[in-house]
Amino acid sequence: MAGGDGLPWVWGVPVEPAGLPTPEVAPGSRLAVRAIAMEAPREVGFLWLCQMRRAPYSYDWLDNFGRRSPRRADPSLTDLAVGQSFMTIFELTDFTDGESLTLRMKAGRPTRIFGAITLHYRVETITGFRSRLVAALWMPPIGRVLGKPLRYLLAWGDLLMMRKQLLTLAALAERDAGGRRGIEGGR
Repeated sequence: MAGGDGLPWVWGVPVEPAGLPTPEVAPGSRLAVRAIAMEAPREVGFLWLCQMRRAPYSYDWLDNFGRRSPRRADPSLTDLAVGQSFMTIFELTDFTDGESLTLRMKAGRPTRIFGAITLHYRVETITGFRSRLVAALWMPPIGRVLGKPLRYLLAWGDLLMMRKQLLTLAALAERDAGGRRGIEGGR
């Protein structure tokens, strides 16, 4: 599994790849990492990560059927269990309460279209009130003939969507934490 040094494989504030988990991933997967820093404590960032159980928080007109992702957090969504659905096409495979989520693309049509993607979100404390929101995804080649070129194109599309998602989640966490608009690595 190779990581990349530039776009579309790495975006945002620096993250040490050695600190990332090593979940079971599809053979030939390539790592992509996206991360931003925000003026909100880890707990508030994690609360907003859990809101992805009900919406994707990206470009809603594209990936949420035109419905706006909710702007009020539902604390009950932090009650996690393996197998729960996230963003419609992912399921929760592992989690650390208050810190991280590991998701896998659901079998069937999503996997046929995008491949067996594994996705890990983590909120890390930088200082008491500052945290970093990290997303690592392992993308397998898509198909047998054009697998790697299709994966490269998907990585660019994912970069655009996940950039919007992380910026939205960070802004909502900052708002709820009363933070100053201090999102780093995303503009």
